Amino acid sequence: QKPLIEYCQSEGGEDVLVLAFLHVFNSASTGLPQMDLSNQCTPSNAFPGTSLLHCPDTGKGVKHCQSKGKAVLLSLGGAAGAYGFKDDAEAREFAHLVWNLFLGGTSDKRPLDDAILDGVDLDIEAGAPVGYSAFVDELRSLFATDSHKRYFISAAPQCPFPDAFLGETLQTTWVDMVFVQFYNNYCGAQAFGTYNFNFEEWHNWATRTSVNKNVKIYFGVPASNTAANAGYVAPERLGEIIDTLRCKYSSFGGVMIWDVSQSYRN
Repeated sequence: QKPLIEYCQSEGGEDVLVLAFLHVFNSASTGLPQMDLSNQCTPSNAFPGTSLLHCPDTGKGVKHCQSKGKAVLLSLGGAAGAYGFKDDAEAREFAHLVWNLFLGGTSDKRPLDDAILDGVDLDIEAGAPVGYSAFVDELRSLFATDSHKRYFISAAPQCPFPDAFLGETLQTTWVDMVFVQFYNNYCGAQAFGTYNFNFEEWHNWATRTSVNKNVKIYFGVPASNTAANAGYVAPERLGEIIDTLRCKYSSFGGVMIWDVSQSYRN
């Protein structure tokens, strides 16, 4: 995996980059979250006395990518981690912590220094489906205090509908875009053209019941056959699927690829 700045050398290509993951919401000893950015920022870079990474080079990469017109989000959750909320009050408190550490707030421990991310992505794949609506609503109220910048909320549910962890949140809370993971499941990209492929179900949610009737659905696929257990399709086949989705569904927003390092190698 190359430094973030290497993936933003032009104004073309990706419109949104997602930093993954903030995978521990609250460390018992410090009350601060933890991140795993793979080789981009190692535990030796943590703020003294904490497990919160200090990643100035990644922060510089964020600002460079933003200068090229790209939005950079922080993904919360992931396939492995210790995250979740016991109740709505804890979720709202965590929204303020994320705002101060990564977004438009202030803190003496900002992992990306003065870089201000463009929002957060919820990739919730474990734990109880508690508090996420309250988290998003509180974060959106904080967004409204900054009139100089537009912020985004995205979600990355798996393709079975409704999502086991974010189903209620997606029914009750505003999100700007949804990066549906059409891989590692029966409804993945490999099922296109069969009964199991369910982009239409997500389209119906987007246009009929979503709080944001202009929400966009991104077709999430693996970047290579090693990026996921199932769901990879060859580029030629992917192009055919994209053409169909773009023509048939007004909610289609684009393609999400996991992940950028494997995408550039493939």
